[in-house]
Amino acid sequence: MIKAWPRTSSWIVHMLTTSGAAFSLLAAIAAGRGDFVETFLWLGAALFVDGIDGPLARLVRVEERVPWFDGAILDLVIDYSTYVFIPALILARSDILPPALAVPGAVLVVVVGAIYFADTRMKTADYGFRGFPAVWNMVVFVLMAFALPQAAAAGIIVLFAVLTFAPIEFVHPFRVKRLRPLTLAVTFAWALLSILTVVAGLRPGHLVLAALGATTTYLTVIGALLQATRPRPAGA
Repeated sequence: MIKAWPRTSSWIVHMLTTSGAAFSLLAAIAAGRGDFVETFLWLGAALFVDGIDGPLARLVRVEERVPWFDGAILDLVIDYSTYVFIPALILARSDILPPALAVPGAVLVVVVGAIYFADTRMKTADYGFRGFPAVWNMVVFVLMAFALPQAAAAGIIVLFAVLTFAPIEFVHPFRVKRLRPLTLAVTFAWALLSILTVVAGLRPGHLVLAALGATTTYLTVIGALLQATRPRPAGA
């Protein structure tokens, strides 16, 4: 029984990762009904799972215990659904974008996101991301919370689509080395503010909205700032 536990623990982690697929389906059903508060509840659950399954996988050494099962591929499949496809569905079904641009904007997101997920150069040596890392769930969530003019929202969607292919780095909040404590604190603050926003029916008060904007801005630009201030190798 004790000898079987390492492999069992690996499967528990894989099943935890797989739960993201269920959350994705529930989010899609809610989006189809036009219930975007529930949609983001399920996407939030998927985001939570995605934040903890990686450290747990490394802790129990899943690659050693079940070498024939590729958890990284499983994670990518689910991430594409929750980070890209469902947010695109929200764009198509909501009034974030002008009616004539809702479906084209959603198509842009799924196509650009698919290209990014297939790019083997997406990860940097510092565990960051090269180009906008297709976290469209966060972009669409913030756009819906701020209720920006539709033209401005369309411009932001196009901007991040372009940044997907830009040589600009975006931070991985859990694996970054420089400014790690601050970045983790901002990340947890963003998560708390997001929960408050969902509880408020995606119409939070001005204080929560301002803090959400500030933390979103930090997480968006800190990778580029770290990239610009990174010490260069001697002779470079």
